[in-house]
Amino acid sequence: MSERKLEIVHPEIERYMGSLAESAQPVCDTVLEMEELARERDFPIVGRLAGRFLFQQALLLGAKRIFEMGSGFGYSAYWFARAAGGDVICTDTSPENAELAGGFMKKAGFEKKVRFFTGDAIDILTNTGGEFDIVFCDIDKEAYPSAFAAARGKIRKGGLFLADNAFWDGKAALPDGSPAAQGIIKFNKTAVSDPDFLTVQVPLRDGISVSLKLV
Repeated sequence: MSERKLEIVHPEIERYMGSLAESAQPVCDTVLEMEELARERDFPIVGRLAGRFLFQQALLLGAKRIFEMGSGFGYSAYWFARAAGGDVICTDTSPENAELAGGFMKKAGFEKKVRFFTGDAIDILTNTGGEFDIVFCDIDKEAYPSAFAAARGKIRKGGLFLADNAFWDGKAALPDGSPAAQGIIKFNKTAVSDPDFLTVQVPLRDGISVSLKLV
């Protein structure tokens, strides 16, 4: 049996939105370099459309403190750092990614805004003091429920929990039994039913879950 897949956004609409993003404000060479590296390594990044969305959300909140759970080599961190008035704390399990991210942030002029820690994102968040305006989640999908549980008490009232891959290539709607799909399904149900948050899933690329903390 062939694998069932769903188109989250029609390819023509995706191309149209991408062309609008590319014709908007120009991006620095660092963004182009990160995008090229992602293509060369087939490394997953949020992409420019989602990056601009994250940038917008951080601007709307006037975010001063942002925590990233799973930062790769810093692509999403770049968009947050453009908007943030203070710290962006990045995490990843790969020392190589941390080194690459540090170089990219320096090239972009954000080395004083961004701090990078290597290790388990949930553990690092749990052991980091204070509240955050935004917690962004892009770690292993089976860990999303645990990530949300760890982040709930770390987000200020009016802050956001943002999670990439909320549809997981359509497997949230057409489950394949994998741990990753089950993690996404459980997270989506938990976030939507949490009375302390107002959650919607934005159908941008592979879906971005946006949870606004109400209390």
